[in-house]
Amino acid sequence: MTFVKPTFRHPKQATNKIGFVKSDYEGTISTLCAGCGHDSISASIVQACYDMSIEPHKLAKISGIGCSSKTPTYFLSNSHGFNSVHGRMPSVTTGANMANKDLIYLGVSGDGDTASIGMGQFVHAVRRNLNMVYIVMNNGCYGLTKGQDSATADFGSIGKSKIPTPFQAIDLAALCLELGGTFVARSFSGDKNQLIPLIKAGISHPGFAFIDCISPCVTFNNNTNSTKSYTFVRDHHEATGTLDYIPPEKEISIDYEGITQVKLHDGSMLNLSKLSPNWNPKDRFSTVKRLAEAKENGQILTGLLYIDTESQDLHTINNTVDIPLNQLKEKDLCPGSKTLEKINEGFR
Repeated sequence: MTFVKPTFRHPKQATNKIGFVKSDYEGTISTLCAGCGHDSISASIVQACYDMSIEPHKLAKISGIGCSSKTPTYFLSNSHGFNSVHGRMPSVTTGANMANKDLIYLGVSGDGDTASIGMGQFVHAVRRNLNMVYIVMNNGCYGLTKGQDSATADFGSIGKSKIPTPFQAIDLAALCLELGGTFVARSFSGDKNQLIPLIKAGISHPGFAFIDCISPCVTFNNNTNSTKSYTFVRDHHEATGTLDYIPPEKEISIDYEGITQVKLHDGSMLNLSKLSPNWNPKDRFSTVKRLAEAKENGQILTGLLYIDTESQDLHTINNTVDIPLNQLKEKDLCPGSKTLEKINEGFR
């Protein structure tokens, strides 16, 4: 058996607008369990970046510790990458983002990595509106340490221990909304038609784009009594609507009753065909209410939950210079004693 990925590619493989083929966005062969939802999420990331014609060297992928945090090895092998310590992905991303604002930052985490040891890191990344896409591969268990319940395991859910979870689950999407998140979505690893447009929209969003993606663990948490299993999610899944991501250079021709259009800052559009009643993706309160109703009815609400079209990211809030901080020269950082005297005089 070999884990070496073949380098042969069909000579007539399709290319995107910058001349890259889809395989240019892939990584090494996955060593995760066969059927793991995380691999489907990796495939969606590959497809989204290929479709958007992102130059791989202009994207940085950052992760923590866990099954989910291994996945950056399996996509975008030509991008920058940093595998940090458990729960510390948001702070590492913050430092990198503040140093170089010109890169696209894609953070990958798990429910254990985010909802337990990394909760404090997650909270501050949200409130600061850090410009990144933050994907949680949520399976409700700790896969690397053999299937113990995580903080997102739903109350009464039965996992590896065969004992119903006695604690209420942390709803990361609801928490993100409470903290002022400007882009909040939930999806399912088995629904690429929904997940890929969400990833594209998240990349286009100027600020913290959060996607809570339910990703069943086929080894430890895919039994019929688990609320994070394939069977449960498919039986209790309710989408807010169908989504289409339209890049700015493509003519927008869909315009009929029932479609809500959301214009993103780069000129791209999200077309939302609303399926869920009493919900407005631009109204935080209606989203909170709709999430609560879904929870009360035992449903899993997916899709774009909330977006702030007036979002300002951390660099805008802090009024940083246009030049990335890691490119500033000595003359920029040390303007001379006369300038310093002028600044000091302004404080007298």
